[in-house]
Amino acid sequence: MEIELLPPSADRAVIERITALVNHVYAESEKGLWQGNTDRTSADEVTALVRAGEIAVAFVDGDLAGSVRVQRLDDTTGEFGMLAADPARRGLGIGRELVRFAEQASRDAGCREMQLELLVPREWTHPAKQFLAQWYDRLGYRVTHRADLAVDYPHLAPSLATPCDFLVYRKALG
Repeated sequence: MEIELLPPSADRAVIERITALVNHVYAESEKGLWQGNTDRTSADEVTALVRAGEIAVAFVDGDLAGSVRVQRLDDTTGEFGMLAADPARRGLGIGRELVRFAEQASRDAGCREMQLELLVPREWTHPAKQFLAQWYDRLGYRVTHRADLAVDYPHLAPSLATPCDFLVYRKALG
């Protein structure tokens, strides 16, 4: 497996493959949280993130196997999001390696802490979200607080199919 930060000049076909992968993974892992067919991202958004130097990709045997957004929140905190690993390659550790890459990139940038946000339904338990919460816990992430999605991301609230919160996780980067 090879993981690399995409250069700002990344090919449009690669951007479209990343967009499709992220939307496919999130459609499954967030089923029932959104009204209709709400995409997680667009090719235009991914293009902007690539140009900002925030998208890393994993390749297995030359094929796109996963991606993650890595950004700096402030002087001491990095964040990863939009984590997506090809479901056809489950069990290869792609997600874990993408998280490690994000953590190392943040360490290299001088960050001492890593953050992620996990969208969860407020009134019921979503199996994919429960799996992710346990997985992040095993990776050393701890919930620091719960926030109302409608308050922090009001533009997303009208698209929700059920009331949702997001859990903010943090981990010290030793």
